[in-house]
Amino acid sequence: MHIRIGTRSSRLAVWQAEYIQTLLKKGDVTSELVFIETKGDLVLDRSLSKIGSKGVFTQELEDQLREGTIDIAVHSAKDLPSNLPSDLAIIAFTERERANDVLVSRNKALSLTGGQDFRIGTSSTRRVAMLKHFCPHLTTVDMRGNLQTRIRKLDEGQCDALLLAYAGVHRMGYDDLIVEHLPLTDFTPAVGQGSVAIEVATSSLASEVNDTLVRLINHEPTAACLRAERAFLARLEGGCSIPSFALAHWTAEQTISLTGGLVSLDGNQLLRETFAGPAEESPALGHALAEAILERGGDALLQTIREQL
Repeated sequence: MHIRIGTRSSRLAVWQAEYIQTLLKKGDVTSELVFIETKGDLVLDRSLSKIGSKGVFTQELEDQLREGTIDIAVHSAKDLPSNLPSDLAIIAFTERERANDVLVSRNKALSLTGGQDFRIGTSSTRRVAMLKHFCPHLTTVDMRGNLQTRIRKLDEGQCDALLLAYAGVHRMGYDDLIVEHLPLTDFTPAVGQGSVAIEVATSSLASEVNDTLVRLINHEPTAACLRAERAFLARLEGGCSIPSFALAHWTAEQTISLTGGLVSLDGNQLLRETFAGPAEESPALGHALAEAILERGGDALLQTIREQL
């Protein structure tokens, strides 16, 4: 069996694709990487919310899946739209890395709780809104580009620190630049943060090939959590530009606990709920949590957010 793996060409994306190659090799499956540039990679002079909230980092890979030039597409799970077309499917999620956001800087004295006034670079609508909610004294600077580009901009003095996902920082070997791990209880991450997702065209691969890919790549405890998170996001009809958040984890009782919510763009309003239930009902859990958020005022908040973006 030989698999053509579609991936973006950034160092982090290549790391993720090569990680999938390693998992496949354990099952004697050979593979090759096919590099594809996406709109999110090419358009760097505008914020993500200005270039579209869906498929910014995935559309071009999905096009190649449909055309049959690649067999699977490798994505950061947090980049995937909450609803996929009927001809595409996610068949696997890798085991999740730590899901925290982290503060990255050359200045080890910086802290979100230290009272200092400094500039934080981020391209995430969610992170900007949460910073306004929890740390209104701080200034945010729109910071696009891959991880290496952002660190270069940090070193050029365009900001004093960066707010990033721990998974990417760790995978690229920049742990020494982490000055603070943000608490999940406050800075709950984006849906899917920390996991790698495998997407296929539903008509392209034989069922036995899909079965082999799932067996070699999928980490079912993580997948159950992400099914809950993605169901939450799908009910909100959210995308990359919506400041929503959700994180599921397994409890000691072997149920899934899901925390999620919304924050207004100005940070003044934050809605958060936690629901728990059996793993086999994880999509229903995500849907129920979203309904609770919408009933608490999330519906009106979403409308306001979309009008302001």
